[in-house]
Parts: sequence; C-alpha cells; structure tokens
Amino acid sequence: MALFQDQKGKNIINYQKMINEKKDTIRKYYDEIGHLYYGQYKDMNIDVTKDINARCESISNIYKDIDELNIKILREKGLKKCAICGTENQLANAFCFKCGARFADEDAIPADVIAPPNACATPPSDKPVAPAEPAVAEAPAAIEPEAAEPKVKSEDEI
Repeated sequence: MALFQDQKGKNIINYQKMINEKKDTIRKYYDEIGHLYYGQYKDMNIDVTKDINARCESISNIYKDIDELNIKILREKGLKKCAICGTENQLANAFCFKCGARFADEDAIPADVIAPPNACATPPSDKPVAPAEPAVAEAPAAIEPEAAEPKVKSEDEI
C-alpha cells in the first residue's frame, strides 16, 4: 500500500527522490575533487585547478536545483518560505506572519482581489463621479462672554 494516495503526495516523493540523486552526485563530485587535489599534492607539476573549479561550479548548480526542488515540495504542501526569516507560510499569505515581510512572488494575492478594510460592499458603478469640492476650514467660533473664564478681580476692584 502506498504511503500517499494523492497526486501531491506522489509529486513530493518524486521531488525527494530527485533531491537524493542530486545529493549522491554532489558526493561523487566531492570525492573527485579530493582525488584531484591529492594528485596535485603528490605531484606539484600537475595543475588541476580547472578540473576542480569545473566540479565546484557543478556542485553550486546542483545546490540551486535542490533549492528549487525544495520550493516545489513546499508548494505541493501549500506553503512558501519567507526570504527574510525563513519561516514557512501559507501560499495565500501576502505577508510573512512572523516578520511581516511582503512576498513579491506570483503566489501573493493581487491587491485588486483583496478589498481594503474601508471599502464598500457595493461594486463601483460605471457612472462618472463628480470631483469632491475641497473642504474649507471653518474659523473657530467666538467665545461668548458667559462661557469665558471668570475674570479675577484685582485688589483695587474689590
């Protein structure tokens, strides 16, 4: 009986197999680099720098491939990783729930789909809207004598 019955589970298993194969290839390259380096150590007249650099470049490319496969695994699980803090988030999140960083990838929900909190529930009409008149600041109302603070009498007035 298979561990996963759904297509997403099968995809995850296939991606994981691919990652394991790539890790095996990396180990082989590391072994080759070690043999090349040791050969150069034994005979200082041999320059294997180009061979070592070529294998190092291949290893770097394989690590990039592994990163892409890990992203595919996350997406199959309905997750994405924050580039800032590394926290796994739901695909629908536009911001990381831990650090608040905005996701700039294609999985972020477009702004026109999310209504701002103060948006009205009715859709906009096709009628042109007249521009609003600028608000005019009103002068403060004059303070009436009764509302003014009582005047303190001086000693001469008493």
